[in-house]
Amino acid sequence: MKKITKKLEEISCGSGNLKQFPKVLSREDHFKCPIWFANAPEFVKELNQASDSYIKFAKKNLQKESKKKQKELKNHSEFGAVYHSTSLIGDPKFNTFQNYIGATSHNLLDEQGYDLTNYQVYITELWVQEFSRSGGGHHTLHTHWNGHISGFYFLKASEKTSRPLFQDPRPGKVMTMLPEKDASKIDYATWQTNYEVKPGLLIFFPSYMPHMYAVDPGIEPFRFIHFNCQAIPKGVLDAYKNQK
Repeated sequence: MKKITKKLEEISCGSGNLKQFPKVLSREDHFKCPIWFANAPEFVKELNQASDSYIKFAKKNLQKESKKKQKELKNHSEFGAVYHSTSLIGDPKFNTFQNYIGATSHNLLDEQGYDLTNYQVYITELWVQEFSRSGGGHHTLHTHWNGHISGFYFLKASEKTSRPLFQDPRPGKVMTMLPEKDASKIDYATWQTNYEVKPGLLIFFPSYMPHMYAVDPGIEPFRFIHFNCQAIPKGVLDAYKNQK
């Protein structure tokens, strides 16, 4: 085998006569990851009232499960608690909101270029949650399996509460990530972004996108509705109907 004698510096990028390289390059952007936003304050008052009983029930259940912990930690027993409701699907008080979410999710999938001719979009999960006023509430990084569109609707929030964070869903990009020159800018080097939220803000995003919630200080109330939607093949739905 012939031995290579050239030094690495002599063949590295940027060496030699630069005139042999093109001076103007065209660029196309591929594999984009969308996040959509809408202001829909008209739902806030009604859904807050409808959510109160669910949050109250969730707190009661959590307190039952953590009696021992409460005795050990006394006044700090609710630090880090997140109160999850049972499913809101089917509750008439949330019907208008559900219809809006379902129709919008269908349109967003269509907008991205997906053929939904043989699919029907359904809301598969819908629940409300609230972070403890003792502080410490948060969500670790996760995605939602077997879904296509997910989102949040904020009922109680401010600049002093937690906020959602999104991370680049491409594992290859994250695995080979270089340091950013300026983390305050959104560019090709960005690997994580976050948003300050307020009541009435509605966020949609692909279910494959990793997301989390920053630790909440417990200064002001933080409550939001979380939802997941799935495009289900009509053939599966027809088979299910025929079994009934």
